[in-house]
Amino acid sequence: MTLAAGRYAPSPRSSLVSAFNVQLNVIGALIMRELHTRFGRDNIGYLWVFAEPMLLAVAVAIIHAYRKSSDSSISMVAVALCGYLTFILFRAIVLRAEGTLESNRPLLYHRMVTLLDMLLARAVLELASTIFAFFLLMGGAIVLGFASLPARPLWLLTGLLMMTWLAFGLSMIVCVASHVSRAFPRLLHAGMYLSLPISGAFFLMRWVPSSFRSAVEWVPLVQIEELVRYGQFADLDDRFVHLPFLVALCMGLTFVGLLALRAIRPHIHLE
Repeated sequence: MTLAAGRYAPSPRSSLVSAFNVQLNVIGALIMRELHTRFGRDNIGYLWVFAEPMLLAVAVAIIHAYRKSSDSSISMVAVALCGYLTFILFRAIVLRAEGTLESNRPLLYHRMVTLLDMLLARAVLELASTIFAFFLLMGGAIVLGFASLPARPLWLLTGLLMMTWLAFGLSMIVCVASHVSRAFPRLLHAGMYLSLPISGAFFLMRWVPSSFRSAVEWVPLVQIEELVRYGQFADLDDRFVHLPFLVALCMGLTFVGLLALRAIRPHIHLE
């Protein structure tokens, strides 16, 4: 606190901390609102946020349980669980950004609530649900003998955080593009389905023929999937992961996304 004009005025540091706390409270409130509007309190209520990705991942793991792996030391169930749960995280954050503005427009009457807060709240919620589902399902796979404990858990967590950052950067651009163009959401859904086969969710880079490998390894989703599996499997290495490239890409998408949100804000009508 500093003395100014005969009264105590908050220091810049305490003002910054106070503003940060306010934004944390806003994001927390938005997460609770999102849980209530999406899942309500019927049946298992908020638990659907974890149950949805788990049901999808279990179905995919069962399909791949009978697929033979070219690596005898790596279980296809573990590969499918790692890959599909990581892709679900990306898909959920990007696709839910499409309707963020329309479904939350009245909240913008409150000065402290911004579009960035809404997108951030959804990304945090998806990350938390995916991490919970990931460790619960992998725990089940370990008990049943389909997987081992993560060999490098910090790298596994880094992979999930990188996927969240990549999806969050894209989500800001998607939110703005969906508001500007009515055709964009239709193209977005089609693009998301088409991206699954080349996302690396169901293959390892060392299974890719060498003639295609130099092109496939620069797909960001493939690199992040490799990073997650590098954290899970002891037999894999990180030669196909280019972390500086991923960080630079995420920073670029975040910068473009922030500029897009700033540009669209004056054109949002609250009536």
